[in-house]
Amino acid sequence: MSQPTLLRQSLMLIFFLVVTYAVAAIGSIASVSAPAFYQQLNQPSWAPPAWLFGPVWTLLYTLMAIAAWLVWRSSHSAKKQALGLYALQLVFNGLWSWLFFTWSMGALAFIEILLLWCLILLTMGSFWRCNKTAGALFAPYLLWVSFATLLNWTLWQANPGLL
Repeated sequence: MSQPTLLRQSLMLIFFLVVTYAVAAIGSIASVSAPAFYQQLNQPSWAPPAWLFGPVWTLLYTLMAIAAWLVWRSSHSAKKQALGLYALQLVFNGLWSWLFFTWSMGALAFIEILLLWCLILLTMGSFWRCNKTAGALFAPYLLWVSFATLLNWTLWQANPGLL
């Protein structure tokens, strides 16, 4: 199988960035009032400031898109399955902000983020088999969502009237 042209590779990188950032945009629509909501929650001392989430997620979405593009470029037979997992975890990623911030469903958001964590791990492993760099690019995302899972649990437990 021949390698895609430079133009096609560039267009596909743009495609993966646009799709991934679109999920970020869908999540951010749900998070418009998140900073104010986040500030009124009883928070643990280790909770990051609200302003930190935007830059961290921007970096993570960029790494995720690049990882997906690297998998797309690979000739591995499992790349379609890997990209299918990628798409599925994006759906769960976009849904979490709605559950937590817009609909104030702390328990459901926690269950959902546990499922997201599992999907990230599966995607990361699938990406690793197709392209080691792509798998490694998912490590910061897995770490951040691990932290976010603990934060979700803690906030849900500390704010029964709000979540």
